[in-house]
Amino acid sequence: MPDAEVLFRQVERALQKRWPLMDDQHQTALRLFSGFYEGFPEVVIDLYGSTLVIFNYHEKPVVLRPLLIELQKWFIQKFPWITAVVHKTRSLRNMPSRLGVIRFGDEHSLTTQIVEHGVKYAIHLRLNQDASFYLDTRNLRGWLKDHMAGKSVLNTFAYTGSLGAAALAGGARRVVQTDQNPRFLEVARATYRLNGWPINEEDFLIGDFFKVVDGLRRRKQLFDCVILDPPFFSTGFNGEIFLNEKTLPLLNKVRPLVAHDGVLIVVNNALYMSGAGLIRIFDEVSQSGYLWLEEIIPVPEDVTGFPQTWVSPPPVDPSPFNHPTKIAVLRVARKDRAAAS
Repeated sequence: MPDAEVLFRQVERALQKRWPLMDDQHQTALRLFSGFYEGFPEVVIDLYGSTLVIFNYHEKPVVLRPLLIELQKWFIQKFPWITAVVHKTRSLRNMPSRLGVIRFGDEHSLTTQIVEHGVKYAIHLRLNQDASFYLDTRNLRGWLKDHMAGKSVLNTFAYTGSLGAAALAGGARRVVQTDQNPRFLEVARATYRLNGWPINEEDFLIGDFFKVVDGLRRRKQLFDCVILDPPFFSTGFNGEIFLNEKTLPLLNKVRPLVAHDGVLIVVNNALYMSGAGLIRIFDEVSQSGYLWLEEIIPVPEDVTGFPQTWVSPPPVDPSPFNHPTKIAVLRVARKDRAAAS
């Protein structure tokens, strides 16, 4: 049986470091407990506004379920403003369990929007097996908001479009969001509506990554910034994406779409790819003199665990990155010095 005392002790310890990150309006999104690194790897707990999302990663999830119900009651007592609790069971093939079961509250009490860096984001907590909004890329959204004024941006594998939305909030003149799943991009449109931004349907490209990128290349489209954030494993009509092996081909696939002196942002969340391994790939492509690593963007501490709460290292050393989600900004030069479209 799982050790309840250990779990509650580690969660309490983790919460002490998260207090300063919470807001009185309950509009923020953050990780309350990163069990992989904070002493109980079968459990991750996220907060989205007033909704708690509990992830059960146990290989036999039914064993952990009673303990998580007790943990849920403990949270509701500690935070009486919680309106809903969703449990997501990642090891089950049963899709409703993976998408999330509401254990407290109802569908109408689920949080549907959060605020980060002053930007409103629509969320759909039961849209997918995750929660539709990635907490580990918070600092990247801040970076895009700060650096994309007047720029054009292509957000590939956009999912629900939060990275592109951050760029738009920072004054980007154009953001193209592309994903194969139209339901994901509908959440992106909802984010636009929340912020009062116009929706140009030409900038929402639904389709296979390889086909969309090839189409943009044929039309000679160039962008000041291209974001490459593929899922760890995915298949498409014209190619297979497996980050340990395909990072370099994917990078070279989108590189021609970056304008001169533009940036290519690479997000690699392959758990078993080391940071040194990713740096070697960047070193390889930089030998041409037309692309080089400019900046590493760290993952926020509520996701990584704090020095005072950190118990277990990731299975593979991510350094010089601080988490298996490795975020890099690459600067691109072009022989033709072509500007963005």
